[in-house]
This record gives sequence, C-alpha cells and structure tokens, in this order.
Amino acid sequence: MDQPLIDRDARPQGSDATQDPGRGAGGVPPEPPRDRPTEFSARDLLRWLYLGRMTLAAGILVGVLLSWLEADPADTRLATLGFLASLAVTGWSFFHTHVRGKAPGHNFLYAHVMFDVVLVTTIVHITAVQGGDSPFVPAYILVISEAALLLPLPGGVLLGALASIVYFADIVWSRPDALSPSVTLQIGLFALVAVVTGWVGDRVRRAGLALGRVQSELTRLRLSTSDILENISTGVMTVDADGRLLYVNEAGAALLGLGLAGWRGVPVLDRVEETAPGLGAVLRRTVEERRPMSRFRTVAQLDGRQRTLGVSTTVLERADGAPPSVTAIFQDITDLEQLEILNRRNERLEAVAELSASLAHEIKNPLASIRSAVEQLTRGSLEDGDREVLERLVVGESERLSRLLSEFLEFSGMKLAVREEVDFARIVRDALAVVRQHPEARPDVEIVCDGIEGALYLPGDEDLLHRLVFNLVLNAVQFAGEG
Repeated sequence: MDQPLIDRDARPQGSDATQDPGRGAGGVPPEPPRDRPTEFSARDLLRWLYLGRMTLAAGILVGVLLSWLEADPADTRLATLGFLASLAVTGWSFFHTHVRGKAPGHNFLYAHVMFDVVLVTTIVHITAVQGGDSPFVPAYILVISEAALLLPLPGGVLLGALASIVYFADIVWSRPDALSPSVTLQIGLFALVAVVTGWVGDRVRRAGLALGRVQSELTRLRLSTSDILENISTGVMTVDADGRLLYVNEAGAALLGLGLAGWRGVPVLDRVEETAPGLGAVLRRTVEERRPMSRFRTVAQLDGRQRTLGVSTTVLERADGAPPSVTAIFQDITDLEQLEILNRRNERLEAVAELSASLAHEIKNPLASIRSAVEQLTRGSLEDGDREVLERLVVGESERLSRLLSEFLEFSGMKLAVREEVDFARIVRDALAVVRQHPEARPDVEIVCDGIEGALYLPGDEDLLHRLVFNLVLNAVQFAGEG
C-alpha cells in the first residue's frame, strides 16, 4: 500500500528509540549533512491547509455578517455552519497531528479532502450570483491539488472526480439556469488538473520515499561510524590545510590532551607539537607534500607519564580542488614496545643458554683429556718421552681451555675466527694424541693416521680447527665398531 507522504518527524528504522535524536551514538552530536534537501512533510502541508481553510471560512462568515440585511437567511446559516464545522474539524485535527504528534493516516487524509470539497461547494453555493457563477470556483483547483499531494494517485483522481460531480450537482440543483458550455469547460479543467496534479504528486511522493530511505541509511551509517570512532582506543584526528581541527574522537583527545569542543575549528598544530613533539610537523608536511606518512613514532606526555605513540597520516583530497584535509591515526604503543624489549631480552637469554650448552661441551673434552693425562703422570711408571708428551698435552689443553673461557667472557666481542697460516697436519696429530688420552676413548678401537707426517699449511683458526678435528675423531672412536 502506498505511503501518502514521508514524515520527517519519524525516527529512521534501526535507530534506538530511547536515543536522543539530536545526538549520535556515544552521546556525540552527529555533524549535520551539507546541502540537505527539504523533506516533503505531511504535517507542514496540513499546517498550511488548516490556516487556509480557517481563513476562507472566516472570510465568508465575515462577508455574510457585513451584508446581514441583504443576505439570504439560508446563506447566513450555511456560512455560520461552515465556519463552525471548519473550526471544529481544524481544531481537532491540529490537536491530533501537531499537539499529540500523531502521524496522519489514510482515512484522516481522505476525510480532510472530502470535507474541503464540501466546504468549497458550500462557499460556491453561497457566493454564486443569480444566473451566473461564483468567483470562488477556482478554489476547487486548490482542493484537487490538495488531494493529489496528500493521497495516492488513484485517490487524488477519485477526489478530483468527486469535486467535479459535486460542483455539477450543485449547479443543477440550485442554479439550473447557470448551465452553459463554460461549466463543461470548467469540469473538464478540473479533470485535467486532477490527472496532472495526481501524476506530479505521485512523482513527488516517490521521490520523497526514496529520499527518506537514503536519509535513513545515511543517518544509520553516520551513527554507526560515530559509534565506532568514539569507542575504539585508536586516536583519530582531522585537520584542514590551515591546521584547524575538524574532528577528533575521544581517544585522540585523551592522548593529546585536547578538549572535544574547545578546539574544534581552532588552529591546533602548535598545541599538538607541544604535547607530542614531531606530530604537528608531520601533519604540516603531509599537507604540503600531499603524501601520506606511516610508521612515525613520537613521545607524548599523558598524566605525567611518557607514552610512545605510533602515527600514520592520510590525505583527504577534495573534489572541488580546494586544499586537502589530513587525518592522523595514532595509538599508544608503549606496551607493545615494552613487550618487544622483553622479547629481545628473551632471545638473548636463549642465545646465552645455547652458547652455555655448547661451551659446557667444549670445556668437558679438554678437562677429560687433562684428567686422563694427570692420572697417568701420577702413577710414576712412565718413560721420559711419554711423560713429556703428557705434560705438553696438559699445558696445551689448559691454554685452549683458558682461551675458550676468555672468549665466553668477551661474549659480545668474541673472535669467531682468526685467519692465519697454520699447520693443519700438526693440528691433526695433536688432536689425535688428545683423543688417545681421552677417558672415553675405547681401547678396542685403533686410530690410524696416514699422510700427515709432513706439514700442511692452511688459512684458519688453530683453536677452532683443533676442536673440529678432536670432536670428529672422538665421536668416531666412541661410535665405531671394533678394530
């Protein structure tokens, strides 16, 4: 069923019925839309109809009273009854639609138009001259236009036809001598006006319905956007090309120490620069270069504490070629930075733990070799050559162990490699000698080394090469089969 008109006083669908219509979500007044079109309201039209009806009825009554002696008593009674009926109907209707705020329904609108048809017919009947027509006949056109604007297209045409029939019936009943081709022309004009105004009114009504839906959707979208911006913890601030504050949400105002109302429309970049050094300069640079910036960090003073803010900016170009506005999105990343510091510290601790495990393994092998050599030296039944080899092994492994510990203590500046010419053959022979004296070396495994009697010079670090050969040979001895 067609809706007669759009009532702009009704709330948009989906809105909170308890929410103040002048305020957006979160208690923030939504910004009024620019270039807002005028809505087609039944209440506005009815207000003017009430005024016009009472003016017309009162004017006819005053005219009859001024010509009391010459007026027909029947016309006087009709004028008085018309005025009283208009006063009663209009008064009750105004109370219903404008005092109680009720929306006019279909029956209400049909009744009003039919009452106006009867009222205009009464006025035309009273003011008709003998053998002629009334100067108020054009008032039918106003009633037909009223029906076209208030009622759907079929209803408007139907009421237009009703006005023509009532007008023709009044002439036939009270003034048959006034029938003429001009009356037929007037009735045809009424029909044409009914069709044309009905079509125009239907188009206006459809446009009003579409406009109402669009405005309701825009209102819902604006309220949803406002609700999101006012409840997120991220600050959002928009300034124009001159640095005047256009918008800031509650989180942004709290992070920057700005008021929601006191700073809007006021140049704010200097104040922002004081609170968050560098942020004002970033906004100016974004406006000048018209290029967004990201991953900017600044430190703001918030409640006497330093808070680190992560900032990104974006440029909002305008279609009319005017200077753009800039929106800054920023949030408190202090906790994130502290968490990152803790993560880096944990990574360093894990690296130290891995190094400690590796160091323990590297220390274990020289200590085992030293222990085995010392045990053999304490027995006392060794030849001079064997004793000299064992003593040299103890000294060499002790020095290597000392260097290893020094490198660990100098963890941050530890030399991983010293490239120099070293005798790799000698390193292999020394490593094999240490393996033979290691307590975990299996006596049933024979270590044979060929081709290293001479010297073989290679670039490298002597200690690292020694540990490499020692670990490889020791592992081979421990896990090799017999023989």
